[in-house]
Amino acid sequence: MTLENERKALEEERRILEQERRDFHRRVEIEDRRLEQQQKLFDMKFKILEEELLKLATEKEHVQKQKAFYQKVSDFSAHNTNAQNQPPADNIVKGDMFFSGVGSKQSIKKRYKDLIKIYHPDNLDGDKDTIQEINSEYNKLCAMYKI
Repeated sequence: MTLENERKALEEERRILEQERRDFHRRVEIEDRRLEQQQKLFDMKFKILEEELLKLATEKEHVQKQKAFYQKVSDFSAHNTNAQNQPPADNIVKGDMFFSGVGSKQSIKKRYKDLIKIYHPDNLDGDKDTIQEINSEYNKLCAMYKI
């Protein structure tokens, strides 16, 4: 009888070990899936961060170009006000300079509106010749971008 009892005890122990093994494998599979999901989430977040960083770099470059442009406009305005008492000797800024750094339809339209606000002849700093240059260049760009 002891042999029979030992066999039953071994069978029970084997059954318990099998159950523990299945539970262990199930936990490993669950943990593997969780790690895989975390990796996917991390990859998605990293991709979003890379895209946003690229956008920020592009925006920074655009702002620097705009800053340089408005600095040139400011310098031109200062030069223009200093030379107001003298007869104008070809002080008109060329139109292509006003639209430098502009590369899309929306940015062309926005730059044009901003320039019109600054240089319209009804303004204090307004200038008819400069507006004609701006309009000429704007029309060229409109034709080129089919606006």
